[in-house]
Order: sequence, then C-alpha cells, then structure tokens
Amino acid sequence: MKKYIIGVLIILVVIGGILAYSLLKSKDNNETGMTTVRLNEVTRSVFYAPQYVAIANGYFKDENLDIEITTGQGADKVMTAVLAGQSDIGFARTRVCNICI
Repeated sequence: MKKYIIGVLIILVVIGGILAYSLLKSKDNNETGMTTVRLNEVTRSVFYAPQYVAIANGYFKDENLDIEITTGQGADKVMTAVLAGQSDIGFARTRVCNICI
C-alpha cells in the first residue's frame, strides 16, 4: 500500500512540475508568441555588424525573438543595466588588468 501511495505522489509531483513550467513559460511570451530579448551595447560598432545584418534580414524574427537594442554609453552603465535587470544581455569590453604576473 505504501508503494502505491508513493507512486501516486511522485506522479502528482511530476505533473505539477510540468504544469508549473508550462504556465511560467507561457507568461514569458507576449500575444504574438515572440520572446523579447533586451540587448544593451556599449556603443554602435562595426564589430557588431553581423548582429545588425541578422536583425535587418529578420533572422531573429524567424526564431521568434524580438531584439530590443539600447546603447549604454559606457561599459559601467551596460553592466549596471544587466545587474539591475533592465537588460538581458550586455555587450561591453572592459580592461581587467594591465600588468601580467
């Protein structure tokens, strides 16, 4: 009898987890089914040209991604936006160390 109750409880937990995941996943998408990704870059640069071409040609839209690009005007501001949750991705180059030991 204990094995039967434990088996039913395990099945209920798995079903509950699947339902919770599907509900949370559906809240991430807006009405069009697109997932919005907020990208913060330090500056507009030719180094990000492949990204701009992919956006212009609609490659992200084909994958149901809506890219919102903002320019942070400094690596510190980009990282602050990412840490504060205002951006999902931050593109910045920082100088870590001038002296190698």
